[in-house]
Amino acid sequence: MILSYETSEKYSFTLKYVIMTTGTKVFLGILGAAAAGVAIGLLIAPEKGSETRKRLAKTTSEWADQVSNIFKNGAEEFENLKSKARNMRSAAEQKASNLKEDLG
Repeated sequence: MILSYETSEKYSFTLKYVIMTTGTKVFLGILGAAAAGVAIGLLIAPEKGSETRKRLAKTTSEWADQVSNIFKNGAEEFENLKSKARNMRSAAEQKASNLKEDLG
């Protein structure tokens, strides 16, 4: 996620949020392909069906935990970025106010 702000000549501020970048889409595509590859590999492995199902269940559970952690960390990072954006906005508004006073 990218957080940026733009200013105009009148010192108004606009925050832009970009949720899915190209890099994110590529990463998710690779992750999905890897998951499909592992699942197919487990299903065609020369083991008993019960053993394969146990391994598949264990792997799925581990991956679910990892994805959950990724989303949790992402949510925390998003909150940090929101806080930084608020601070940047406040500082920019203060600078604009000071500039306006100096010019006026």
